[in-house]
Amino acid sequence: MLLIEPEVAEERHGEIIDRIKDIVEKGEGTWGQVEPWGKRRLAYEIGHQTEAFYFVITFESSAEALAETQRVLAITDGVMRFMAVNRVAGSSPAKPEESAHPPVEATA
Repeated sequence: MLLIEPEVAEERHGEIIDRIKDIVEKGEGTWGQVEPWGKRRLAYEIGHQTEAFYFVITFESSAEALAETQRVLAITDGVMRFMAVNRVAGSSPAKPEESAHPPVEATA
């Protein structure tokens, strides 16, 4: 999962993802797919931002290539957050359905 700051240009999104792909392939990993979820509201503010562009990226790689990917993402401008997890066999990176009910705001 990759979250990119909302003001980052879409061309830059592609550059960041291409960089990840290069690292994975140079580490003899296999590139899966990129599932863009679009611009979504964050569950909580991150650095005074309330929205981010979400991407789910699937790939298989060695531990060394994953460590390099994480190192590069940590120092890349425009990347808000990222998280690497082992995917459960048979699971889908599809975007979750939008809730039919808007969130309820707390009142004081």
